[in-house]
Amino acid sequence: QTMKLARCIDSQGRTLWVEPLDQTRGLALEGTDLFSGLRPGDEEVEVEQWLAPLEPAAIYGVGLNYRAHAAETGAQLPDSPVLFMKPGTAVTDPGSPILLPAACEHGPEVDYEAELAVIIGKTARNVAVKDALGHVFGYTCANDVSARRWQKHAGGGQWIRGKSFDTFCPLGPLVVDAGEIPDPQNLPIRSVLNGQTMQSSNTRDMIFPVAELIAFISRDTTLLPGTVILTGTPEGVGFARKPPVYLADGDTIEVTIDGIGTLSNPVRNA
Repeated sequence: QTMKLARCIDSQGRTLWVEPLDQTRGLALEGTDLFSGLRPGDEEVEVEQWLAPLEPAAIYGVGLNYRAHAAETGAQLPDSPVLFMKPGTAVTDPGSPILLPAACEHGPEVDYEAELAVIIGKTARNVAVKDALGHVFGYTCANDVSARRWQKHAGGGQWIRGKSFDTFCPLGPLVVDAGEIPDPQNLPIRSVLNGQTMQSSNTRDMIFPVAELIAFISRDTTLLPGTVILTGTPEGVGFARKPPVYLADGDTIEVTIDGIGTLSNPVRNA
């Protein structure tokens, strides 16, 4: 099994999983799907476009899962994980634009959230904390893009609407094999907006670590291979700043997790 992989469209128009060699080339991986064991082949391909590494079976989001982020929002630390979901249609590719929705007609409100994304590789249901990481295929970078006014006021108290617009779940570009990251609770994570660092933290600040999240979400609930868990964002989000900082047409937002890579997306008006 390769240690780092990505999905792309190559110069012949094929959608492939590859072991990236550099920004524009990859070594094609052989096999039928992500979870049945991809093997390195010997065909080098030219990459036309990097894609989100998978089409998730489900996307679970976790709110208020970093201590300093809960503090900056004025929220009490939750007793159990705060869960929401995003639809698969929100997934967008590395380098593809985050589109500011026309529905956000009251002015700027679209925010960035750097997150560690966990990809389930082995079906999980009623998993014990001590066994949970054994169900992880790998890790990638995510941006849990959020329209704050919709999140707070337009969803009847539910967050899904404000987090579900098209392009609101950039993923990728690299998936790092779980074996390469024995401890997902010691990863530096940051977001950079137009060259300025906005969030800079470490996954050790999580209130509920990855293993506990998997155990909690899998209670009487089947997590299929390809399920993605967005594990929460650290402090430094736009709406909590004074004055607030929201994404605007022409911006570039990057999410970097050391040991995994950098997910970069331009921002455009829809």
